[in-house]
Amino acid sequence: MSRNLILEICKRAKAASYELAKLSTETKNQALFNMAEALEKNTSEILEANQKDVEASKKKGVKEALLDRLILNEERVSKMAQCLREVAALPDPVGEIVKTWTRPNGLIIGQLRVPLGVVAVIYESRPDVTSDASGICLKSGNAVILRGGSDAINSNLAIGRVLNKAAVESGIPEGAIQVVPTTERSAAVELMKMRGYVDVLIPRGGAGLIKAVVENAKVPVIETGTGNCHIYVEEDADLTRAIDIIINAKCQRPGTCNAAEKVLVHRGIASEFIPKAIDALRSHGVEVRGCEETLKIVPDVVPATEEDWYTEYLDLIIAFKVVSGLEEAIDHINKYGTKHSDSILTADFNKALRFIRDVDSAAVYWNASTRFTDGNQYGLGAEIGISTQKMHARGPMSVQHLTTTKYFVLGRGHIRE
Repeated sequence: MSRNLILEICKRAKAASYELAKLSTETKNQALFNMAEALEKNTSEILEANQKDVEASKKKGVKEALLDRLILNEERVSKMAQCLREVAALPDPVGEIVKTWTRPNGLIIGQLRVPLGVVAVIYESRPDVTSDASGICLKSGNAVILRGGSDAINSNLAIGRVLNKAAVESGIPEGAIQVVPTTERSAAVELMKMRGYVDVLIPRGGAGLIKAVVENAKVPVIETGTGNCHIYVEEDADLTRAIDIIINAKCQRPGTCNAAEKVLVHRGIASEFIPKAIDALRSHGVEVRGCEETLKIVPDVVPATEEDWYTEYLDLIIAFKVVSGLEEAIDHINKYGTKHSDSILTADFNKALRFIRDVDSAAVYWNASTRFTDGNQYGLGAEIGISTQKMHARGPMSVQHLTTTKYFVLGRGHIRE
């Protein structure tokens, strides 16, 4: 059953993708504005569906940090609508001539930006992904197939219905936006196999989901990131601001992939800084774990294990490690990090420059919270995911990242000799 269902969804998406690629910027933008308005007009319907998902998750004992990613309210629905409007305001990448050049024989060669075709997204918990991905794919001329997790199925279907109705009424072809209506695991597995229909698959969720998709997919995958994010506090950092940044990065939304999970502290300020930082974190309900040197300074923290240094907690938990300096901090991040987002807090430009250059992550910060790794915060309107790989796209991905290029060649009766 799942195979037939997914195959039909993929066929509709492929047919729609050819029509989408031809649409004018004006048509796409008007559709996005209408979709945003539809979200706001149907907020009560969306919130009613979301409440069913939230109640079911609470019964399952889902932890608060992950529950926060699922919950919608009027403000969050309004933000989803605003993201669609911001995507509409972005330049249309489709049809952009990237560059042209002329060969010695007079042949003109150029590169033209075109949509990828059909984008499939497999994701967990976050119903706002349904809206963001739909908007980004539509603006970039791609059809989108959305397969959310069981915990958000009612929310995703409600949002999908609202968006699809508004899009079709605006001249967008049927099949351009589709939410898979089943949570059976077999449906996700079949979607991963749809070569010839799905042009790229983007997983968004925890490490288990991403690993399963990368290992089992038969279609191209853009790997999005588990976020074991670090903040390194140098000995010359502004310690008051450092605590504010750490609290923001850990506590604002601990269940997100750009939340800080580890704090590295220069040995020269460890005895002064660590007790203050831990007190501040504990006042926000954070459990603190630490290395041996951290335990000598604050004996009642939980001893950190080797596994801790690799772990993305997605919860109000953080681990501290004392390091000898910049070089050890960089080495630690490159060994244990997930190439997502890492920050250095320092007053020294040269130290910051070296950190930015040598830390192998998609987003690297100087004196700022890792929570800024977000398409909206980067001025991209929204994001379809944060890529932690190095092929094609890296970091927050928006409309331009869902295009590719093709060559066009202009001749005047040229033949190859």
